[in-house]
Amino acid sequence: MKVLDLDAVRAFVLVADLRSFTRAADALDTTQSAVSLKLKRLEAHLGKQLLERTPRVVRLSADGNAFLGAARDLLNAHERALGALSVERRRLALGLSEHVAGADLPRLLARLNAHDPGLIVELHMGTSASLLAQFDERRLDAVIVRYGVDQPPRDDAQVLFSEPLGWLATPEWLPRVGEPLALALLSPPCNVRDVALRTLTAAGIAWQEVFVGGGVAAVGAAVAAGLAVSPLARRVAPPGLADVGARLGLPPLPQSRVTLHSRVRDTRTAETLRLVANGLASV
Repeated sequence: MKVLDLDAVRAFVLVADLRSFTRAADALDTTQSAVSLKLKRLEAHLGKQLLERTPRVVRLSADGNAFLGAARDLLNAHERALGALSVERRRLALGLSEHVAGADLPRLLARLNAHDPGLIVELHMGTSASLLAQFDERRLDAVIVRYGVDQPPRDDAQVLFSEPLGWLATPEWLPRVGEPLALALLSPPCNVRDVALRTLTAAGIAWQEVFVGGGVAAVGAAVAAGLAVSPLARRVAPPGLADVGARLGLPPLPQSRVTLHSRVRDTRTAETLRLVANGLASV
């Protein structure tokens, strides 16, 4: 009878989810070579090739696809067995900036639950500034927020990735002749708002707010309705919008950084938090 190494099975599921040995290693707080060795031993144990490795892409083989569901079931059963002996379930109060969470959030939450079904996630959405304030007040265990390039990250920040902001609007959108540039913005305080307005002012471009939203979904809806242009990361924008900055002669917006701040000490919860962070980076 073959007995499977649960650590190797967990490594396989993470590689399958994140499509990357590097990101899986980060989620497990180990090295890429250690993850690769676990996978090779698991494949040797099963007598099947689970992954197709190329220099740029990691894909599941036919046997890997067939094994993935059973691997998840095995890990979930293990979590349920441990949970049956626990006095209380683990909880993670996580803050996620609306300028970071995108349309892929449902799939990411499903992956989180499949990976760690014993974890109760208390998810808070908001602006980066408000989430950092709640983190400092110890109301949140961890936050994932966005910084402008001109903002030095705090000492407790782990930079996850960088990406550009764009001037997004409907593809055919044009400003009204003789009027300041119409903007849809989040209400302050908002780092993205501040960066965009400073950039326009420095370029000598007059602007006016025509819509102020209490959340990114509201701002995206106003832009999709053709009311204005908005500084947004493409990951959070509704489908169908385009970066019209070059066409309208608007100054380019700087890159921004997405960072993680965490005081999580429980090993299993920290692993799941890293899975969320790497899942956002892979979108």
